[in-house]
Amino acid sequence: MTKTLIAGIGCRRNVSADQIDAALHAVLGTRSLAEIREIATVETKANEPGLLEFCARHALPLRLFTSTQIAAVPLAPHMRSTTVRAHLGIDGVCEPCARLAAPYGQLIVGKTVHNGVTVALVADPIISSTPSPSTDQDLDR
Repeated sequence: MTKTLIAGIGCRRNVSADQIDAALHAVLGTRSLAEIREIATVETKANEPGLLEFCARHALPLRLFTSTQIAAVPLAPHMRSTTVRAHLGIDGVCEPCARLAAPYGQLIVGKTVHNGVTVALVADPIISSTPSPSTDQDLDR
């Protein structure tokens, strides 16, 4: 299965891996967790136990962005969070982080709140590839 989804995740302090799992499954709809390539969030969540456990449980890399990087991503007024602004000085976490992780991707699920966890999904059609050995050999002939 091709892993084309980036999940941006924001969460309250001390949410559990199960809460993150439930929130992500709620927004995936008919898509599978196996389609997720990475999780993206703000650097202040680098040591959040539930987030780390979730990533380890599903063998997903955690990509972190600074508040400065996140602040540069424009958000629609209805997507801004006064709570996040008060605590972190930025307007949001999940959606801008997902967009930063896949700048050429398409937002398919905007900020969705589920039991203390926010999730946004970006579909990123860019998949890295390397030439196959047979192609390299054919070129040498």
